Amino acid sequence: MIYSKAVMDHFYNPRNVGAIEDADGVGEVGNAKCGDIMKMYLKIDDDIITDVKFNTFGCGAAIATSSMATELIKGKSVDEALKLSNKAVIEALDGLPPAKLHCSVLAEEAVKAAIADYYSKKGLAVPESAKIANCCCHACQQPA
Repeated sequence: MIYSKAVMDHFYNPRNVGAIEDADGVGEVGNAKCGDIMKMYLKIDDDIITDVKFNTFGCGAAIATSSMATELIKGKSVDEALKLSNKAVIEALDGLPPAKLHCSVLAEEAVKAAIADYYSKKGLAVPESAKIANCCCHACQQPA
């Protein structure tokens, strides 16, 4: 598989790795059957994402997409972050091989799950744009 320089850079030098102990929102997506698990942590002040960290168990593309997603939403408003798409992550990484596109979907879903958690913790209704399916790539729904 051939990866872009941007993917390799974010794999070898991932940005924003780790956890935020007092996170305002935490989202975890993926599962062991799919092979990739992403956990995203958000610190939000006055509706702005002031800090974002991630932990990812998965392949190089999963780590790179998580890293890029954090870079794309840091400093943005919650509404702007909700507009993050897997296509934006792919474009920012100068592409992904077809077999790894699901990693970009996971990154988008991790952001949305963390934002949904933020809304829930504040006692607010979770916007439709923050709701995600339970499975990123549907591999877990296919017969073994």
